[in-house]
Amino acid sequence: MRRECDRLLLSLQFFTRIPIPARVPYSEDELNQAAIYFPLIGTLIGALCALAYWGASFVWPVPVAILLSMAFGLLLTGCFHEDGLADCMDGMGGGWDRERILTIMQDSRLGTFGAAALIGALGGKFLLLSSLPPALIVPVMVLAHTLSRLNAASMMLTETYARPEGKAKPLAVRMSATGLLIAAILALLPFIWIEVPAPFWLALLPLIALRLWFARWLRKWIGGFTGDCLGALQQLSELTFLLGVLALCRFV
Repeated sequence: MRRECDRLLLSLQFFTRIPIPARVPYSEDELNQAAIYFPLIGTLIGALCALAYWGASFVWPVPVAILLSMAFGLLLTGCFHEDGLADCMDGMGGGWDRERILTIMQDSRLGTFGAAALIGALGGKFLLLSSLPPALIVPVMVLAHTLSRLNAASMMLTETYARPEGKAKPLAVRMSATGLLIAAILALLPFIWIEVPAPFWLALLPLIALRLWFARWLRKWIGGFTGDCLGALQQLSELTFLLGVLALCRFV
């Protein structure tokens, strides 16, 4: 139990700026073992962002509260996934072969494709959340964070790491089907107490389609995934889920 708690804290340290005890041991193997907690960290991040929105909504209009919750989320994660999205889009947009794409992804400078992707992702999330019925914003916000990270984690079930080094190299082992199932149960367990209308779970379908297409696209161009690609998939999954929920609002 102590080791599992340490792994949970290690994954929390990896994905957020939340301070954790210095005693938590770090190794690539331990971080690999902590992979089952990554989607659960998404649930925690989503819950904290939703809490920030809920508190801000007592003082400011809904759009302002959403903007503040998004800013809080960026500070909470250190723009971890947004950085991955920008790097991935710069590489895939500016490269013409595997080596060039991977080289551009490693470049810390922000390019045109990355900037456009960031603007689209941040603006899109704000617009989609603002368009939801107010009663749905909190549960959908939490669920979007959870499912998007679960979708990204599923890449470790079937895909391989595309290069021998990088910020996600410690994660570059394949997650077992059992591990992914445990990750899903841990991440979705809190939704026993968070009410989400049943029809909105249909928004999982476009997430699955996105996951399959994105994995095929990466295999074609770079032969697998990188940490930046996982970040990009998380961001794209969040947008896709929000789009799906908003579309379902017209029929529910």
